[in-house]
Amino acid sequence: MKEAYEALAKNPANYVPLTPISFLQRTAEIYGEREAIIYGTRRYSWRQCYERCLRMASSLTELGIGKGDTVAVLAFNTPEMFEAHFFVPMTGAVLNTINTRLDAETLAYILDFGEAKVLIVDRELLPLAQKALQQTKQKPLLILIDDETALQKPDVELEVKHYEELIISGDPEFSCPPLEDEWQALSLNYTSGTTGKPKGVVYHHRGAYLMSMGTAAGWELPNHPRYLYCVPMFHCNGWCHVWTMTLLAATVVCMRAFSPKLLFDLLERHEVTHFAGAPVVLNMLANAPPEEQKHFERSIKVMTAGAPPPPKVLENMTKFGFEVMHTYGLTETYGHILLSAPQAEWKTKSEDRRAELLSRQGVRFPMMEEVKVIDPQTQVPVPADGNTMGEIVMRGNTTMKGYLNNEKATAEAFSGGWFHSGDLAVVHEDGYIQIKDRAKDIIISGGENISSVEIENVLYQHPDINEAAVVAMQDETWGEVPCAFVELKTGKNTDAQQLIEFCTERLARFKKPKKIIFGPLPKTATGKIQKHELRGRIK
Repeated sequence: MKEAYEALAKNPANYVPLTPISFLQRTAEIYGEREAIIYGTRRYSWRQCYERCLRMASSLTELGIGKGDTVAVLAFNTPEMFEAHFFVPMTGAVLNTINTRLDAETLAYILDFGEAKVLIVDRELLPLAQKALQQTKQKPLLILIDDETALQKPDVELEVKHYEELIISGDPEFSCPPLEDEWQALSLNYTSGTTGKPKGVVYHHRGAYLMSMGTAAGWELPNHPRYLYCVPMFHCNGWCHVWTMTLLAATVVCMRAFSPKLLFDLLERHEVTHFAGAPVVLNMLANAPPEEQKHFERSIKVMTAGAPPPPKVLENMTKFGFEVMHTYGLTETYGHILLSAPQAEWKTKSEDRRAELLSRQGVRFPMMEEVKVIDPQTQVPVPADGNTMGEIVMRGNTTMKGYLNNEKATAEAFSGGWFHSGDLAVVHEDGYIQIKDRAKDIIISGGENISSVEIENVLYQHPDINEAAVVAMQDETWGEVPCAFVELKTGKNTDAQQLIEFCTERLARFKKPKKIIFGPLPKTATGKIQKHELRGRIK
């Protein structure tokens, strides 16, 4: 009988590689006239969205883009950024969405490292792109998004092709090359690492497909939600919500730039039912001027992830009618893989206690097979006592393929058949996980990762500095911000403001230290700086 079972082979009728591209085709076929994207005065139905993606995929193919090529996008949350999540993989190419807040040097590194063949760029970001391209070996084809709502419209100094012209000239009947393997690379995202240089995290089609399914189930999303895209689409592909919302034939409201007033206005104007954002977004809403705030009688579902939000912030959200679910994840796991799934008995708890429970990172989403907190030395799971710390490890289909061109880092991350997060946590009696520290010294500021080593490397470039170390400092607005501890060379008297300005000239502004503390740095017997002591000083 064993042989008989094994004789039943895969064939085109019973096995199709999974890809989120299929969501767009299905939604366009079934809900073609439903409103898909709202952006200012622009409106696209799902049928129009599908056709635009086919046209752009056709034009890219005509320009020589195909399987395995990298197409980079430097843009805000606009319809073009949304569409790129479909038309790029439709050609077989790999989508690389890039943080709009990066400095030119880092942008140049990313374009060269990923060997970008195309760079699609919003006109407002052209000066940054042009400065980066002056430093790159790669000279990608430039495609310009000429958004009429852009705050700045600098002159174009380089040869470009125009996005809308490529849409018009493209073939609406374009036939996508069939996906032969769901393991094929879909997107490339960069994450800060302990080396200071960003690492290229590669997603596959299968993972993005299952991430969408798991998000829909874990967040209990209905068909046709009305979703406000507040999360930057460059970050973990917008937590993969581009594909999730397409699966559910949602109406997606694009938000180019965040402001509390605009967010409240969009929630009201478009009857939004769901949105997501980092804890800093929630904090800014809570602290917005009263005349900008709006209170809703209906419940609006909110997902947040990043540095753990203070319970007080979650408590403040209830006055707006927001029902917040806290999640945890990494760039390497396509975004969120743990959620603070509320239990019925939590409703009987005090408001303070309920907010505390909701601030935990929680339990795994359905698409993640296993998550454990283990002792880093013994690899044995820690007891569920809410006190013993260990490292969060996981395995499942929404774990990256690996780090691009970095076999050593990939092997270390997957040691022992688990993905090692580097994040330290405890497990409570009810099985819910709660992060306590970040072993990789990554600072999460406003939902964005900042490498402490990258800042340290810049500080060490200053001629007056003998030693420097950077750690996370709690901040009411941003969750965490960089704090630098500096020991100056003998006889030097550089002040804090000078050092901050020095960093500002060499880093993206959000990465600069917000505070400088002078004095000798604590070290181990072998000379290693004891960062845990520095964190203790801040507290």
